[in-house]
This record gives sequence, C-alpha cells and structure tokens, in this order.
Amino acid sequence: MSADRPTLPPVRLHSEAELARDALSAPLMARAAKLARWAEPGVPVGVGGQILEEPLAAATEHLGLAGDEDGPAYTAEAWQLAVDTGLVEITETEESEDGADLPDDATAGIATPGEELGLLTSGSPQDILDIWLGGMETVLADAAAPDLADLADQLTEGGELDLDALDWNPEEEAELLDGILGNLYLLTALNERPDQEVPLPALAASMIVPDDMDEPTDDVLEEVSEAMMRLDDQFRVLEPIGLVAYQPVDEALIEELDEDGETALPQKSGATSDEPLTEEDVSRYGLVRLTPLGVYAVRARMLDAGVHAPAVGDLTDRGSDVLLDALPDYPEALAQAESELWLAARTPLDAARDLLTAARGDDQRAPRRRLAAQQTLSLVSPDAEAALREVLDDRQLGGLARVWLAERALSGIPEPSQELIFWLTVDTIAAQLDSADEDATTELRDLVQGLTEQHSGFFDTAWRVDHPATADVLEAMGRLHPDKKAAKEARKAAFKARSRQSG
Repeated sequence: MSADRPTLPPVRLHSEAELARDALSAPLMARAAKLARWAEPGVPVGVGGQILEEPLAAATEHLGLAGDEDGPAYTAEAWQLAVDTGLVEITETEESEDGADLPDDATAGIATPGEELGLLTSGSPQDILDIWLGGMETVLADAAAPDLADLADQLTEGGELDLDALDWNPEEEAELLDGILGNLYLLTALNERPDQEVPLPALAASMIVPDDMDEPTDDVLEEVSEAMMRLDDQFRVLEPIGLVAYQPVDEALIEELDEDGETALPQKSGATSDEPLTEEDVSRYGLVRLTPLGVYAVRARMLDAGVHAPAVGDLTDRGSDVLLDALPDYPEALAQAESELWLAARTPLDAARDLLTAARGDDQRAPRRRLAAQQTLSLVSPDAEAALREVLDDRQLGGLARVWLAERALSGIPEPSQELIFWLTVDTIAAQLDSADEDATTELRDLVQGLTEQHSGFFDTAWRVDHPATADVLEAMGRLHPDKKAAKEARKAAFKARSRQSG
C-alpha cells in the first residue's frame, strides 16, 4: 500500500454549522457559557481560577442545580471549563501577583467574561468549534486522570503523591483512551448505521484480547472486566462535553461486582446457557457511540497526529485520478456519496471524459480504477453520451462504455468482439480479487462458476487474453471454482498464460 493511500475509511461529517450547534448545546459547554455570562459583575476566585465556596453556591443556584446532590460538583466542573477555554478571564489580586501564599479560601483574582465568550454568539462555526475542541481536550485529560478517591488514599504522610503506589501511568492511560476512541471511530466509519451503539465489554475486549486468541483466558477476561469499569468512569466524564452518547453500566451490576468480586462481563439470561443474550442483557453492561461532534473531534485529533483520516467531500476538488484511486477502499455507500459530490462540481460531459482518461492503464490497480469509474459513471446523466461513444473502440474502455450506453437504452451500440468480451471479463475479475470482503468473495465465486457454465471452452480462450492480470485471474478461478475438473482446467490455463507472458 502506498504511503499516500488512506489508512482509515472515510467518515461522513455533519456541516460545521450543525456541529457548532451541537457544541453549544453540549451540557457542559452550555453551563460554562451560562456561568461566563453570569460572571459579568466579577466573581472572586481562588488560586488557579477555582470558584470559591460562596460564589459556588450562587453559581449552582444560577444553573438550576441547587436541588441536585451533585450540583456543586457539576457547577465547579463547568466553571473550570469556562476558565480553561477563555470564556472567563482572571485578573489577579495584588497579593497573588506578589507571589504570596494564600489560604485555599482566599481571593486570588477576579473572574469576568473573556473575549472567547463573544465568539459563541458572533463568531463563525469554526470559531465555536475551536473553543469546544480546547474544552474537549481538557475533559479528555480529566477522563484519563486517576480517580480522586484513589488519589486521596494514596497520598503519603508527607503530602506527596506516589505514582508507583497508585499504579497509574498517565501516558498509558492517555494512550488507552486514544485507542478506545480510535476503535469507536473505526466502527462508526465502517457501520452502515453511524448511530449504532457498541457494547462496552466488546469495546474493552477490542483493546485487551489478542487477535490470535480464540478463547480468552480467565486472566484476560478479568483484565477486560477491569478495563470495562474504567471505561464506564471515563465515558461518564466524556458524555457531558458531547463527545459520546453513553448508557452507563447498570449500578446494580456494579454493586454485585463490589460484593462478590466476580468478572463484570455479560452473562446469559434464562435457565440454560444456550439461550442467546437479549438486548436488555447487553445494555446493562453499557452502550456507547461517538456523536457526530465526537466523530469530528476524534478525526481532528488524528489529523493533528499525522494520521490520514479522510472525510466524504475531501476529494471534490481533486482530480479524477485521485478519486478513482481512493474509491475502491471506501464502503459502498460512502463511495457513492463521494462520487456524487465530485460529479456535482462538474458538467456531465467533462466529468465523464476525466473519469475515462483516469481509468486507463496497465498497472496493478488499473482494473480497480476502471471498476470505480464504471460505478461513478453510472451516476452520470445521459448528457455525457458523447464521451462514452468516443471510447467505444478503446480496448480498455470500450466494454464499460457499451455497458453505460446499454443501461440507458441508447441506440447505435456496436456489438463487442469476443476478444473485447474476454478482456473485459478478465479486467472485471481482476478488479474484485483485492477485496477481502466475504460477501464479495462469494459473489466472485458465483461469477466464476456462471462464466464457465455459459461459455464452453472458456479456459481454452481465456489464457490467450492480452491482459496483465490474465494469469492471476485464472489462478484465482482455479481456487474459487467449486468443480474440481473446472478448477484443474483453470490452473492449466493459468500456466499457459504465465508461459505466454514470460515468453
């Protein structure tokens, strides 16, 4: 695979305007903005901009959270986000500027609305998203941090934190969370339903269980269980910023785990172990998905890290050669969406001529480009007819041109020669051989069987086809054909084709 090829499947992004609205309505962001406006008269804060006890109570009341047991914690969290994102700015007191040691409850500064707050109402969607992304990074760091209760338990008598005793590695925690978000991103990209939720145990297992392990050991299952519970804590932190939609682990299950210490993995309901897990069984162990805003954010982080993470629409301004090289690696629905956007930016005639020019070639990927060109051309209006007629005598393009004209019931389509039919057959099969998709392999096997049944002496003619992939295609037909006699004939034909090419 060349270095410039996509390393991830593309995703379909919502518009920046839609994403900005999502960012503003994320509970944590909305509270932070509300507190920043509330800070107009000036709010006394402690060291680091933390909101002091008395204004905290007023702020909690302002957010309508006074009756909630966790209200003050939610308010403090939103206030800290406002500080971190510049929605409020801190003017230090003279004592703080002098470097004096201040008590925890002393006023170290005054908070007032920051410049960034104005961008939430008057800025562009990208301005809003930039502010949100900054806040999201802060929340991600919080999610990767150790549990505060564990921190308190592990403090030494001298008041210093012993990370070794805490068994917490900040880099490993951040990498694990990045890996989890990356897996969620990949599942979202590959899923025909982007809103499909992923069971938490399956997500944890994707990071823990080795690919070559058929049956996880008890130790591995225990590790998956621990990771699952850690993820439950992290996703609870990430949901309010709008990164994920999360249904937490059932509290009753957590209590059961605390009581008996058993692995917190889904167990089958019912009287027998043969009964499948119900949706209710699975949902009790947590369900998560990236939101559209989350897909945007994870992709932005991947791009910053140098990962090629394409999005539908990226190729609209690129040449037809780039389009046809990329489309074979896209899921079908997204390939069509990308093609439609590319075509919409061009006239049908110009688009068809560009696609046909890019489809030519004898290199290894040329058959896949031609198949992608045929699929893209199927979306082009009959206004492109002249471009297709121009290539009817072209050995590489004449076959797909005839298919295009016939699908539109246009007249004056010349009969293809047998040589052209066989060349197109080899080219079509060669284009599909790279696919690792099981359904595609089944379709290819049916195609191979159908060809040999419809054309007696198929292999006697096929080995003579002047196509770079003839020998490879015949060898593949020998592997795929269910009839042993036909498979043997295919292998013999492949040997003849190989000898002919080398001679």
